[in-house]
Amino acid sequence: MDGIHDLGGMEGFGPIPIATGDKDFPGLAEWEKRMWGLARNPLAPGITIDWFRHGLERMVPADYLSFGYFNKWCANYLMLMLDNGTITMDDVRRGHVENPDPQASPKTLEDVLASTRGADVSFETEAATKPGFAVGDVVKTLPTLPANHTRLPRYARGAKGTVIAYHGAHALPDEGAQGHHVGDHLYTVSFAATELWGEGANPRDTVTLELWECYLVSA
Repeated sequence: MDGIHDLGGMEGFGPIPIATGDKDFPGLAEWEKRMWGLARNPLAPGITIDWFRHGLERMVPADYLSFGYFNKWCANYLMLMLDNGTITMDDVRRGHVENPDPQASPKTLEDVLASTRGADVSFETEAATKPGFAVGDVVKTLPTLPANHTRLPRYARGAKGTVIAYHGAHALPDEGAQGHHVGDHLYTVSFAATELWGEGANPRDTVTLELWECYLVSA
């Protein structure tokens, strides 16, 4: 879907602040670190990363633009947990779940960091077809406007680029946001800046995007 979240190529939002400090969480408040740690656990069973992203896309535009990054996460998880019945509005008003799982074992942020550092997960899956493109192929992205979730940004639709890497088959986000596990081939496609932004762009610059095969046609 096209919404306020699709900010690539838009102007007028000012500089991006760069903070330094904590090597794991530069510039983050303690509650933001905690939100990150909570998100590494199954807060809302059954929620996929694609449905999570689609939830963010559906935020009220004024909230999306005014909420901080992890503030968006908080609001989205609240919505997702209400939506799938993990919590109720009474729990929200109370500030905690009335009957928590007595077997639950709370984790510290360091516990989550240690687990994340040791993770070795592959997200490759199977696809129903063989890959349709190879490194070096010139492709063009579809110009269509999807109604639901997609990872093809608005500024790169209908643009011509070159495949520079193939990553095997991965779950297609468009289907994942609707609860369907469908594998599709994933490529890195390089676009000239002038193809995306016009002749005023620096001709030496390029933009690379990871794009699924169903977003592409041969050019």
